[in-house]
Amino acid sequence: MDLGIAGRTAIVCASSKGLGRACAQALAEAGCTVVVNGRDAQTLEATASEIRASTGATVVAVVADVSTRAGQDALLAAAPNPDILVNNNGGPPPKPFREVSREGLLEGVSQNLATPLELVQRVVDGMIARRFGRIVNITSASVLTPLTGLDVSSAARAGLTAFLAGVAREVAHANVTINNILPGVFATDRLTSSTKRVAAMKNISEEEVMKQRMAEIPVGRFGQPDEFGKLCAFLSSEHAGYITGQNFLMDGGSFRANF
Repeated sequence: MDLGIAGRTAIVCASSKGLGRACAQALAEAGCTVVVNGRDAQTLEATASEIRASTGATVVAVVADVSTRAGQDALLAAAPNPDILVNNNGGPPPKPFREVSREGLLEGVSQNLATPLELVQRVVDGMIARRFGRIVNITSASVLTPLTGLDVSSAARAGLTAFLAGVAREVAHANVTINNILPGVFATDRLTSSTKRVAAMKNISEEEVMKQRMAEIPVGRFGQPDEFGKLCAFLSSEHAGYITGQNFLMDGGSFRANF
């Protein structure tokens, strides 16, 4: 399917690896000029080079922390008038709720609510003026179902979802959409690191942890990043103009609900 966004410009935050990278790859395949972002220059440039080589797209690498004003300025200097914004940022590490400090709570809110909101504020008026804009926020399945230890991340991402639900309706008249993708367990570096941590805590092998986690997913496997990236590209496409303010859960059926 031609997504109708060839020649558009996209900013994809935290896209040197994982789900962010998958989104950048899919948007480049659709013909977009893509600004990729990360804090490790070597990893980021390797990602940019690989996406350029596989797609022929223009890919601009911006080394920056999107949680800072300077990092956001750098992204917007590389793409002053983006048509597409994919918000993504690392979340706080798992922690028992009794150990969450005020400082830790505020840091989580800064990373996963304030940062994406600030970027939306900075790009949305230009999108409205140009009568095209697609904003996709990568949040988490924990917005819908509690995950032990991820309380700060869940609260911040749920706050972002609620905040932007009204904004999505406010800007929809100008062909600007805002949607969220809620990932479950995907085969990324984050899965590898969390598996090692759980294996050490339970004193079992990493293979056993992986087997247990996979058994909890109805489709019987972990999600693949390219599946996630393709959904992001569709929501960023010309064809998705009638979809806004929605949460798209990608978890292989793990969250059990009738509606």
